Amino acid sequence: MAHSHGKYADFEGLREQAVALRRAGYSLRQIRDELKIFNNDILNRLVKGEPPPEWTRRPRAKDDLRARARELRLQGWTYDQIEVELGCSKSSVSLWVRDLPKPERRTPAEQARLANRKRWEHELAVRDEKRQQTKKAAASEIGELTARDLFLIGVALYWAEGAKDKPYARREYVQFVNSDPGAISVFLAWLDLLGVERERLRYRVMIHMTADVAHAEQYWAGLAGIDASLLQPTTLKQHNPKTVRKNVGENYRGCFVISVLKGADLYRRIEGWWSGMVVAAEQRTP
Repeated sequence: MAHSHGKYADFEGLREQAVALRRAGYSLRQIRDELKIFNNDILNRLVKGEPPPEWTRRPRAKDDLRARARELRLQGWTYDQIEVELGCSKSSVSLWVRDLPKPERRTPAEQARLANRKRWEHELAVRDEKRQQTKKAAASEIGELTARDLFLIGVALYWAEGAKDKPYARREYVQFVNSDPGAISVFLAWLDLLGVERERLRYRVMIHMTADVAHAEQYWAGLAGIDASLLQPTTLKQHNPKTVRKNVGENYRGCFVISVLKGADLYRRIEGWWSGMVVAAEQRTP
């Protein structure tokens, strides 16, 4: 694309080309190389008024602060409150939010309530952070499980959550029901430790009829390492319109049922193992 290097005589023609390239997503450097314009002043004049393409914008460190400042302003916060909350200058706050409407003046009582709520939110955040730190530290204390560790854990877990025989109802079979994915994973690992073949296992989902049944079936099947088509028919819990369910949301997946075929002998051993653990615990020297 030839042009007069001295005077860029066809300025309007060049501008038309430069604008077209700019709108096509070209950077200034790409437009310069395409049109052979190496005078920065001329180059900037050619694309004046045309915003740079999004991909050329460099992320700014204060972009997140600016977005948060605008969010707080729309919630009715004052410049001083935003300045304290974000730790930035009032001049920056003013620059970021000056185009937004001013918040309505609040009464002293309203301001006090907002301040109390803010303090309480901070306190809850601090408590949650401590809670998470405690859990993380406790998890690191466990380390590697030995085979005996897993064996004892599995016995106790089954006796707490699994089906048990009753004098008035013979239930010498192995069936484990739980909604905790961690409990299901430990139970499956325990069965593997005992040498129970996966071919002897049967799986089923129990869930409220108003939940996302298909999602739950896919989730539990994935956890068990099987195809969802291998699940037995799902048991649906009927909805009672008089009750308000709290087990809702995307994390509600019902319960997973694992049964062991020909498990009578295994059940009897589990009951015996548990009895032995109780006796051993009672005989421990304080």
